[in-house]
Amino acid sequence: MEKVIDIEDRIPTLKKRRKKRTNRKFIVLILLFFIVLAVLLYFQSPYSDIKKITVNGAKLADKQYYLEVSTLEPGKSMWGFKVEDIEKQLLNDEWVKEAHVKRNWLQGITITIKEWKKVAYLAGDGTYYPLLENGKRFEQTGNDHPIDAPVFLGITGEKTIHRLVEQLAQLKPEVLALISQVNTNNNETNPNAVKLYMNDGYEVRAVVQTLAEKLNYYPSIVAQIANLEKGVIDLEVGSYYRPFNEEYNKLDIDIEASVDGEMVNQEVTEDEQQEE
Repeated sequence: MEKVIDIEDRIPTLKKRRKKRTNRKFIVLILLFFIVLAVLLYFQSPYSDIKKITVNGAKLADKQYYLEVSTLEPGKSMWGFKVEDIEKQLLNDEWVKEAHVKRNWLQGITITIKEWKKVAYLAGDGTYYPLLENGKRFEQTGNDHPIDAPVFLGITGEKTIHRLVEQLAQLKPEVLALISQVNTNNNETNPNAVKLYMNDGYEVRAVVQTLAEKLNYYPSIVAQIANLEKGVIDLEVGSYYRPFNEEYNKLDIDIEASVDGEMVNQEVTEDEQQEE
């Protein structure tokens, strides 16, 4: 036979449960009230203002420039802007490849800029304009740039400059660092011919279309002729080397490089006619 519990015996237990539930609801409401109050006080206080802005990656333009473009500054609200909007503003400049904005805890902002790589300088108007790997020219004035990339001299025409920059951007960093100067060497036969002066003393002649493909083998070519005197490395058609003092005697050393950069064969030819 089941035991029957009188309803009067259940009432105290039910009252306790109802009281606990009421207390819990009350505590939750109090907590929510204080959280909302704290948030409101935070947004109304100086603790919600930007205290520090850090800019990383600025090389072409200075940090102050990017701060001005971002429109962010200490004292403004940490939450009064959208990160996406600031990043779009920073990307408006042609020399900016990537832009990232991040809130750091409660009072700091970090702006990280990735600029397009500088591959050359264009000489003009008594100054040097950096040429970027995306083919654009950095034309901000008032900045002194060190000559840490090849200088274009006598190179004209936007298309030619753009194609040449594209080729330089494909070079291995160690090869690009060896180029001191790029001059035009065009003629009726080949209007796209260029002449490069290297930091190690050699002169290279090439054409724009195949410049990167052939010049990337430059270190292995130089290694083959290291015991010879400095001279001209002609990459326009094949791969030929001529010492400077034999330039007009047409003493050519035919150099062919395999895919891995090692010499396949070497043939020496000399014109019948030589200067007396």
